[in-house]
Amino acid sequence: MLRLHLPEAGSLKDKRQVVLSLSQRLRTRFGVSVAEIDDLESWQVATLGLATVSSSESVCRHLLDEVSRWVETAGPFLVLESTQEVR
Repeated sequence: MLRLHLPEAGSLKDKRQVVLSLSQRLRTRFGVSVAEIDDLESWQVATLGLATVSSSESVCRHLLDEVSRWVETAGPFLVLESTQEVR
């Protein structure tokens, strides 16, 4: 789960443009599934859920770590929280 602060978003439309762009880049670059899961009506906060599937827990953790590091430098937002749950 990634919780992001979007300081430049002045409306829900601005926020959704950033979230859509980031989601598409994550899908293309890392092959993960992405959905906005919380803070849907907040202009400057976005909470994204990410999912990946592998037969190896270590592969999943490595990929999610890589995604988190990449997102830190990927756009006009700040990462407020990054958590992982592997099942």
